[in-house]
Amino acid sequence: MRVFAVLMALAVSSWSFAASPTLTVDQKTYSAEELLSRSDAVSITVPDDVSYRRSMTYRAVPLLALLPKSKGDHYDTLEAKANDGFVAQIPLELLSRAGAIPYLAVEDSAHPWPTLPNEKKSAGPFYVIWDHPQRSDIRAEQWPFALVSLTFAESPVHRWPQLASHTADPLAAAGQKVFVTYCLPCHQLSGAGVGKVGPDLGKPMPVLQYITEPGLRAIVRNPAGVRTWPEQHMTGFGTKTLPDKDLDALVAYLKGMAK
Repeated sequence: MRVFAVLMALAVSSWSFAASPTLTVDQKTYSAEELLSRSDAVSITVPDDVSYRRSMTYRAVPLLALLPKSKGDHYDTLEAKANDGFVAQIPLELLSRAGAIPYLAVEDSAHPWPTLPNEKKSAGPFYVIWDHPQRSDIRAEQWPFALVSLTFAESPVHRWPQLASHTADPLAAAGQKVFVTYCLPCHQLSGAGVGKVGPDLGKPMPVLQYITEPGLRAIVRNPAGVRTWPEQHMTGFGTKTLPDKDLDALVAYLKGMAK
């Protein structure tokens, strides 16, 4: 009986350990339980959560407290990788800018978060949220959820020179920034990027060589209104998330990249 009890205890211990999700930050791995028990963990209420589209309250840790300060001397980007292939490239300057404050929200298995709108999963177990996001004009794609890792990296254009705009058009240059923020997390462009949710928009053929400009604009705004398939993930960007001027810039950039 004692042996059986020991084996059961080990089994329960192993199950508990396996049940606690982990997140890799730089080269250190944290469990959800470890993060939730930190002394700097606080309750944060987000009045208009980007992902849930309503007010949400989380237990969260200040994101900067988890990042080694010395790495900022060598890198300028935080790469946030999710478990579905979404990879956001967040400028380190944005994390430390006065105004919005970034937190890492951690889902407690005892109090799980609700499922996301039109999804069968929550935003957990780890989710970058922002307190007062309007103060620094934080974009929707800079709220990555279902995270598995946060890694220091060089800026996208430095890592992948093929992302640089091919024209001197200032509108296309602005579109390059729009692409990096909104499109690169899910798509690659001629092999540039690590997102794997959607197709490469540069090869084997540039997207504006096989989709018309009106068609591309329609897909960005409402993908399901143009075409649907079982594994479709893109939900579209409304004018509140992606203003018309930014969509114009994105189209100008992709036009230039197609030449």
